[in-house]
Amino acid sequence: MTNDWPELAKALSADLRNLRVGAPDVMKAFSTMATTAGASGALDAKTKELIAVAVSVAVRCDDCIAFHTKAAAQRGATREEILETLGMAIYMGAGPSVMYASHALAAFNQFGAGQSAPAQHDGEKSPQPQSA
Repeated sequence: MTNDWPELAKALSADLRNLRVGAPDVMKAFSTMATTAGASGALDAKTKELIAVAVSVAVRCDDCIAFHTKAAAQRGATREEILETLGMAIYMGAGPSVMYASHALAAFNQFGAGQSAPAQHDGEKSPQPQSA
């Protein structure tokens, strides 16, 4: 299966606008919940998006994969972080999660953030990603 993940996210955004018009109270409550759940606290926003990517794979939600891989990329997730996240999703979801993990990796790569982190020399600290 081949998806254009950025195009899927764009199309879904239009559909969600229609839903916000049709069910404004429900969608406002959902938006508030999403904002609150995603806010930095004990876990930073990038870590929370990586968790959301894993859950998206485990529950086999293509639309969720599109939104959360985009958000993870925007929050500075690296390809290595996505791959470790997908490894946990595969572990938790077994065979079907392997298939959806391939979808999530393709989506992350299409959002232009599929670059590997630069190689580090012994003793160097990793650069910290910028906050979104």
